[in-house]
Amino acid sequence: MTAETSQTLDRGLRVLKLLADTDHGLTVTELSNKLGVNRTVVYRLLATLEQHALVRRDLGGRARVGLGVLRLGRQVHPLVREAALPALRALAEDIGATAHLTLVDGAEALAVAVVEPTWTDYHVAYRAGFRHPLDRGAAGRAILAARRAPAGEPGYTLTHGELEAGASGAAAPLLGVTGVEGSVGVVMLADSVPERVGRRVVDAAREVADALR
Repeated sequence: MTAETSQTLDRGLRVLKLLADTDHGLTVTELSNKLGVNRTVVYRLLATLEQHALVRRDLGGRARVGLGVLRLGRQVHPLVREAALPALRALAEDIGATAHLTLVDGAEALAVAVVEPTWTDYHVAYRAGFRHPLDRGAAGRAILAARRAPAGEPGYTLTHGELEAGASGAAAPLLGVTGVEGSVGVVMLADSVPERVGRRVVDAAREVADALR
């Protein structure tokens, strides 16, 4: 450090970089060890970063990059949507159901991109900006399942009637995208989701992840 630099700011930026390099977050102890500072310093850094939504902590106490990092660049969400749209459009047309990209925002799932099929007589209306708890609906449950699953192991989650009566959902998590935690899914008016839809959603999530890397 030199006289012209801020030690606290330097440590805060290092915290963000460390969190951006992990998919599963870090505990206060892990951050303390990596930074070479005591836990009290880390707590203060995290509290300040949380106030600006740059960091969030899950129920288990692990710190992760917050969506405030995305908001620092006004065009980030449009760029994320733009990168995801080709895969979402193909998914919606293939399945005949509304496709969406969902990201974590605190304890909620936030739909940031939605594509509806063009050829169906009817489909579920879904809009970008829609929020719901992470533990309800396929999009959020897929994200929670990815947190518990071994790293890099793809899978999909199916739900029925959790967000809208008569609607079923399928979603798969985004894997291997540093600093981004989310899922790709579809929602349809059906009593259940065919198995082939789950597999197709996994493929679409992989395509979106590749586009975001």
